[in-house]
Amino acid sequence: MLIHMTFTVAVAGASGYAGGEVLRLLLGHPEITIGALTASSSAGTPLGTHHPHLRSLAGREILPTTTDVLADADVVVLALPHGASGAVAAALDGPLVLDCGADFRLIEAADWEAFYGSPHAGTWPYGLPELLHAGEKRARAQREVLSAARTVAVPGCNVAAVTLALQPGVGLVDARDVVATLAVGYSGAGKAPKPHLQAAEALGSAAPYAVGGTHRHIPEIEQNLRSAGASEPRIAFQPVLVPMSRGILASVTAPLTGDPAEVRAAWEAAYADEPFIDLLPEGQWPTTAMVAGSNGAVVQVGVDAHAGRLIAMCAIDNLGKGTAGSAVQSMNIALGLPETAGLDAIGVAP
Repeated sequence: MLIHMTFTVAVAGASGYAGGEVLRLLLGHPEITIGALTASSSAGTPLGTHHPHLRSLAGREILPTTTDVLADADVVVLALPHGASGAVAAALDGPLVLDCGADFRLIEAADWEAFYGSPHAGTWPYGLPELLHAGEKRARAQREVLSAARTVAVPGCNVAAVTLALQPGVGLVDARDVVATLAVGYSGAGKAPKPHLQAAEALGSAAPYAVGGTHRHIPEIEQNLRSAGASEPRIAFQPVLVPMSRGILASVTAPLTGDPAEVRAAWEAAYADEPFIDLLPEGQWPTTAMVAGSNGAVVQVGVDAHAGRLIAMCAIDNLGKGTAGSAVQSMNIALGLPETAGLDAIGVAP
């Protein structure tokens, strides 16, 4: 007799954008029951105040984020501000824990301290199933890591876009001179009310941020390129907020050192069997509309013969494949469920 098992998932930080997107995906997951919903300043309010689109959960009360509230779940998703997950995770013993924040992504404590300015909480298995390991043409090893994981560090959204764009090219480019420019939707900046995030400031304007090598995703991108086999990666990374609510378009270039004839074949080999990554037909370039609302990533690669550089582009939804989608995908692997459960790669354009 086949026993149908479901898992209960609690979400901490349920009132934020990432927490809300996790809940949206879980509502369509066939093996999941949604457990406790918690937050800090919004505790005591109904979820519908913050996410009116989640109609079936609108009347659920947001509870305080405490160990007692979270401990009974099979899975806990932490969608908390950077630096807040460490203390909560340390008090949980038993559930599978997925952190959508940055606390456990970095391997080197010095990288964390340099970019975040606080003590390093530790390193968890990295929740990007498609991450390549040196010598691999396809991402098998990272899935093996996740299949045995009880804690998972979900990637940064910008990091996922740049990594998926460029990683098949390690060995064909000079990874010491990577330049990445990203157009990023405003939900990537979070829900906190800040003057520069208001509609009057944002509409009709593109605004750079974290200029001059200060963005906290830089060491994480370089860490992923090292995983793929680059010995001394160095990236000049510049995100730009553009007036759309969600989405990332990453344009990544590096000097081409390999045979131009081998370029497209490298991306084809890396992503041939990936359920959520599409290498577009030659001549078609990614747009954020292709993947809005989905866990999909669309990628294209080409050679700028004039500049002697490879150019790779990737579009993702920053709340989908950039955060909540990767969390659910990694959760599925860790729980032994079909990797695609509750997820799709179909966008909602226009």
